[in-house]
Amino acid sequence: MKIILIGTDDNKERYWQPELLEHIKESYYFSGGKRHHELIKPYLPEKYEWIEIAPPVQDVVRSYEGKSQVVVIASCDPIFNGVGERIMREFPEAEIVLFPYFNSLQMLAHKALLPYQALHVVSLTGRPWLAFDAALIQGERMIGVLTDNRLHTPRLIASRMLEYGYDNYDVYVGELLGNKEHERVTRLSVAEVASRDFEYPNNLILIRREQRTRLFGIPDRLFTHLEGRERMMTKMPIRLLSLSMLGLYGRSVLWDIGSCTGSVSVEAKLQFPHLEVVAFEIRSEGERLLRENAQKFGAPGIEFGGGDFLEVEPSQLPAPDAVFIGGHGGKMLEIVDRVWQVLADDGVVVFNSVSDDSYRLFYDAIERVGGKIEEETKLAVDQYNPIRVMKARK
Repeated sequence: MKIILIGTDDNKERYWQPELLEHIKESYYFSGGKRHHELIKPYLPEKYEWIEIAPPVQDVVRSYEGKSQVVVIASCDPIFNGVGERIMREFPEAEIVLFPYFNSLQMLAHKALLPYQALHVVSLTGRPWLAFDAALIQGERMIGVLTDNRLHTPRLIASRMLEYGYDNYDVYVGELLGNKEHERVTRLSVAEVASRDFEYPNNLILIRREQRTRLFGIPDRLFTHLEGRERMMTKMPIRLLSLSMLGLYGRSVLWDIGSCTGSVSVEAKLQFPHLEVVAFEIRSEGERLLRENAQKFGAPGIEFGGGDFLEVEPSQLPAPDAVFIGGHGGKMLEIVDRVWQVLADDGVVVFNSVSDDSYRLFYDAIERVGGKIEEETKLAVDQYNPIRVMKARK
């Protein structure tokens, strides 16, 4: 099987090199989007079959199977967050002939005269916010963003940045790049981008003006607390020890059960931006507190999984490989049992025991599910009672 990957912009007067035209001349099957069909139509042979690329793209790609040769036309560079990457995964043995064009972020950098060797690329085209949130938290100096026209438009991207306090960037917006009649490049503030719409296709380059402070070990007094219960939170030294025991550098999904103010979730997201974090809190204020503290400290992407953890359907959430239990409401056995059902192999659970009773409850619950207490450390902070930080592994 042979696949010819052709990258192009929207310039109707583009020069097509002779070698590329020869491949077109000798082919029958062609594939691409509607606008790609219009661009290439004058060069197509008299008889051909067009396979339109539209969601779900994986089904379109699979339809190439059994065809000796397919010419695929895609925007810009087909193997830069494009259909070419999916094609190579689906047909690893295929012969690939690539005719790339500048990718859209290169085009924007060229138009705006921005040296882009330090560009950190994030694709939000049909993808979740996770990588973009991580880039903001990490304070990347230059972020290139591939957008879409539904859930990740420039307006929505900028609104999310403002919600979490990331107005410390200038934004270059590229619209209809490669279309000589209509392309436009604009430099704006984050607030200006959040206030208007843009022609699609578009993309963004964010340039950081100043570094936002990212705290390591957020002082307890800075959090928004439960009203009248300022002491009810995981204290900073205990919080950092718990995160250390969870070993989050090598983890993907953290569940924070009994999140209260959200201090553990927020600290985890700031120190390990790659993590998916899901918080649960039975108190009615839990979701509001989590949101307020996440916004205050610039920690986007923490999901509120629900109130009573035992009433949540775990299959609707990303399965954890790390779990922190901050509160159990007397239902430790039930909580650990449910966690163990979805916890990844080699996953860990950390619990902060404030009394001999809670220590025994956790120990017994872990023993009952076949786990093992791997580590425990006793720690006292100021005038508070000592806390045992306990770690179990599946």
